[in-house]
Amino acid sequence: MPDVDWVRKFCLSFPDVTEDMPWGDDLCFKVRGKIFTGMVLADGRFPRITLKSSPEAFHELLEIEGIAQAPYVGRYNWVQLSNSNILPANELESLIRQSYELVAAKAPKKKVAPKKARSKRRKK
Repeated sequence: MPDVDWVRKFCLSFPDVTEDMPWGDDLCFKVRGKIFTGMVLADGRFPRITLKSSPEAFHELLEIEGIAQAPYVGRYNWVQLSNSNILPANELESLIRQSYELVAAKAPKKKVAPKKARSKRRKK
């Protein structure tokens, strides 16, 4: 069963992911600074989970009992699962992966160290 530790371990397995707690006990997972999955830790072992879905999957997900449009960001195809056991582990894994990929595609790219400036002095 997907619990807090399972979700945390899975989210942290993706490249460029960090975790943060920007709102009290909401644990958020970010890819290059952009949230792709969040959990409400106050819910206990099987928390509510919020994640981004594709426009195609959004309406299908809303037909499943226990899945609703996420507060504040639902209009951007974000859904909230009432707990981490609403779906089988492999389906939740797939949704988290899709959320990561959707957000990573629009997240700022990794910063590349700037090249050293060349001297513009001319030899006399």
